[in-house]
Amino acid sequence: MADILIKNGTVIAIDPARRIIADGAVAITGERIVAVGPTAEVEAAHPAGEVIDARGMAIMPGFVDAHAHAGHGLIKTLGGGKSDPWYQACRGAYTVGSTPDFWFAEAQLAALERLRFGVTTGVSLLGGGDSVMRTDEPVYGDAHMEGVLGIGTRSVVAVGTTRPPHPLTYARWNGETRTDYPVTFEQQFATCRTLIDRWHASHDGRLHVALLTPTLHRGYREAAGAEEAVAQSRAIKQFAEERDLVFTQDGHSRGSVRIAHEIGILGPRTLLSHATGLDEDEIAICAETGTTIVHNPSAVAAILARCPVTELIDAGVTVVIGSDATAPDRSADMFRHMQQCMHYHRTHFHDPSWLPPGKALEMCTIDAARVLGLDAEIGSLEPGKKADVILVDLRRPHLYPAHMPEFRVTCFANGNDVHTVLVGGKVLMRDRTPLHVNQDAVLDAAQREADLMIDRLGLRYALETPRMFWGHSRDLDLIE
Repeated sequence: MADILIKNGTVIAIDPARRIIADGAVAITGERIVAVGPTAEVEAAHPAGEVIDARGMAIMPGFVDAHAHAGHGLIKTLGGGKSDPWYQACRGAYTVGSTPDFWFAEAQLAALERLRFGVTTGVSLLGGGDSVMRTDEPVYGDAHMEGVLGIGTRSVVAVGTTRPPHPLTYARWNGETRTDYPVTFEQQFATCRTLIDRWHASHDGRLHVALLTPTLHRGYREAAGAEEAVAQSRAIKQFAEERDLVFTQDGHSRGSVRIAHEIGILGPRTLLSHATGLDEDEIAICAETGTTIVHNPSAVAAILARCPVTELIDAGVTVVIGSDATAPDRSADMFRHMQQCMHYHRTHFHDPSWLPPGKALEMCTIDAARVLGLDAEIGSLEPGKKADVILVDLRRPHLYPAHMPEFRVTCFANGNDVHTVLVGGKVLMRDRTPLHVNQDAVLDAAQREADLMIDRLGLRYALETPRMFWGHSRDLDLIE
């Protein structure tokens, strides 16, 4: 006898056969799927103690967001899109302006956003940009992990080291008292190892840890600490391989993939974000080394230069979608990012045949699970896999008439259409209502910790409406 039977829905399985079952069902025992098929067959073979009627809904695997930033959820709109105050907030919060309470509150807010949008697994860099990580002490990573646990989703938390030269100044707070202290590469590396030992593959596989180092760009050899940067990247990558961890880097662009190859940090367990402005040689390097790419189509980096997604896919490279959330102009809604991805590359080619909706859907389900090394457990609806399942309500005006559901969920749906979410066979949201968390308490804590951080760093000015927000064709302040 099964524990849960989800029946009468349209199953979009993303399994090897890419089955779409018009009147389908999923049976779940414990944390795993035991059957997927037509409702009549599954119901007869697997009677269940709890039955979820998915009539009028799509039954799908939960989304996997392959690139986002912990911490950003409490910085979202600071600066109104202007880079200087935004990066000032990020650098400050992730070194001298945050407390464990900040990281716990932000983790809860971000995980709750993901839950409501049907994102059951997400990668979160413990900091901002490609090089400012809150890895001076384990307490901040611990707080993030505890926050995610309280919501119930899965998280792959990327921790790592900052760009040399070291030491870098961090600070801890006791009430309103700030104490600064220097942090070395060795101390950050030790923090990463502690977090790995404490959290990786823990809590029934809901929490994982990945490693990262700063991305090296053209001209890095002339920068201070160039030799240390190379040695440190190699050391972190080697440790990641020893522990069979994902190794990731943020912000690759215009020649940085070639540099990463030269210093020997690419390979099948390496996941590079953004990857804009790649040339043909770099595409070939990714294919030859098995390196994977996470494309962030809604990010500012994608405006400044194109990620050659279709060329990478045609070369045999696995490319997945990340939200790069949250930030001044984007959320964790993976429906939005799928649609943005399709439109982005079709506009580039002036040709609507590129990136069919099914490929976009694969890029944030089974393909994303694969680059994280989790495809044996999540990313599709198959017997034996963990029951990370979302129900998308198709009985909505923008999703009717009820034809071709595989197109409707990809091209027309949005995160607010997600009705029910299960992670590991546990119902976390039903009828758009989280069941095991007080949403108001999460929101109030997020507001409180964001305000405290803003006041610690003197960033109230960054909350003002931009001067050219209204009535202009272009905000020239953003390019100053």
